Amino acid sequence: MKTLSTALQSHLSGELTTLAYLVKLTRADGIIKAFTTHDQNITIAGATYLADGALTPSAIETRAGLAVDNLEITGMLDSADITDADIANGLYDDARVDVYACNWADITQGVMQLRRGWLGQVTRATTSYVAELRGLHDLLQRPVGDYYTPECRFDLGDTNCGINIAAQTVTGSVTAIIDNANFTDNAQSAATGVYNYGKLTWQTGLNAGQSMEVKTWDGALQNFTLWLPMPSAIQVGDTYMVYPGCDKRFTTCQSTFSNAPNFGGFPYIPGVGNILQYPT
Repeated sequence: MKTLSTALQSHLSGELTTLAYLVKLTRADGIIKAFTTHDQNITIAGATYLADGALTPSAIETRAGLAVDNLEITGMLDSADITDADIANGLYDDARVDVYACNWADITQGVMQLRRGWLGQVTRATTSYVAELRGLHDLLQRPVGDYYTPECRFDLGDTNCGINIAAQTVTGSVTAIIDNANFTDNAQSAATGVYNYGKLTWQTGLNAGQSMEVKTWDGALQNFTLWLPMPSAIQVGDTYMVYPGCDKRFTTCQSTFSNAPNFGGFPYIPGVGNILQYPT
C-alpha cells in the first residue's frame, strides 16, 4: 500500500497534474546518485535530484498477484555522474533503487514511492545504457535452502569449505599481453589447470581493485585466460594476486585440497533416471 500526503492525493485527483519522476541510486559504497525527469533540479528530503534529459524510465505497471514487476531505466553515458567505466567496474552492481513521484510545482506536498528494488542487469551500448530494476517480488523467485547436487554447493574458502585462501594465494606480474582477457606471466611455474576457476585480483594498473575469474591456466605457455575481458587495458608490469580454483567435484576436493570431510556435494546420490526406474 502506498502512502502519500493529503495535499499530494488532492493534486493527483485533479484534472491537471504537474508530476515528475525521481530516481535515487544508492551504491554499495554509500554514494548516492539522484536524477529527475523534470527539466530543473529538484531538492527534496535532503537529496538533490539532477535534471537529466537523457534519463528515461519505462512505464510503471503494478499488477495483482506475485508476478515480478520490473522496471527499466534508459540513460546516456554522457554525464560525469554515471560513466561507462563506473558501470564496467561494477560500482553499480546491486545498487538500491528508489523511484518516487512528486509535484514539482509544490514539493512541500512530499513524494509517493512508486518502486523500491535493486539494479539487475545493465546493458551498455556505445553511448547509452539500459538498467533493469528488480523489485521486491524478485526476492520471491530466489531459491531458499540448499540444493542436493553431485557437485559441492560451497564456495572455495567460505566458512563451510574451510580452506585458507590466503595460504593458497600467490602474486605475479604481467610480462606479455595478448588481449584484455589473455596475458602471460613468465614467472609462474604452476602446472596446467591449477588456476582454472580461480579468482585473479589486480593490485596495480588501470584495473587495480578489480577481480575476474580465471577460465584456464596453461602452465606450458605460462598464459592466463580470463572468463571475461577486463574493463580497462592490461599493461605489462601490472601486478595481481591469484589463487587456485575448484571445479566443485569430489575428486578435486580430495586430491587437490585434501578437504574431503568438508565436501558439500552428494556425488553418490543416484540421478533422477535411476530413482524413477522400476522392474520390467
